[in-house]
Amino acid sequence: MSNEIFAQLIEGLGTFAFAISGVRLAASKKYDIFGALIVGFATAVGGGTLRDLLLGAPVFWLVAPRYLILTFVAMLFYIFFRRSVVRWGEAIMLFDTLGLAFFNMTGIKVALGLEASMFAAIIMGTITGTAGGVIRDVLIQEPPLIFQKKEIYAVACLLGGAVYAIGFYAQVNDILLQVVTISVVVAVRILSRMKNLTLPYAG
Repeated sequence: MSNEIFAQLIEGLGTFAFAISGVRLAASKKYDIFGALIVGFATAVGGGTLRDLLLGAPVFWLVAPRYLILTFVAMLFYIFFRRSVVRWGEAIMLFDTLGLAFFNMTGIKVALGLEASMFAAIIMGTITGTAGGVIRDVLIQEPPLIFQKKEIYAVACLLGGAVYAIGFYAQVNDILLQVVTISVVVAVRILSRMKNLTLPYAG
């Protein structure tokens, strides 16, 4: 599999996962179908939009309609399988974690492709992974997950980015390195939930 195809796969999976998390939370707030679609779409593209604006690049979803299509597919998936999704106790956390990990990796690769420094790429990865969730939480009138002490969120992206940087300079196979980076973000999120690991309060 080529790096380009793998990157598109990761971006598509991230879009679908984040859209599901947005649609699921909107449905839990009794939003109608249109409202759920808007929340799902904002969740899926919010981080990447901010990334592209900061990097001075064309906003990705304006030149590729597949992101809106993926959001619509995610909404249909939820409508048809909502009873199963509702029964998954950690469904929202699962989709949010997958979206976070996939989009963090996408943000890093996009930034590096635009010749940003590795430090900037790690920051762009974190923004890509987290900003959509912030927009989602604001739209459903909930405190953004990224600012809650009970969750390790952005730090998971930063740790994943650090792992990618080490592997990048060690010239590890790029696809393998991306898989490892994604796995690190997912593992940090899951372990933090299982072990109740949190960051200390600021004051």
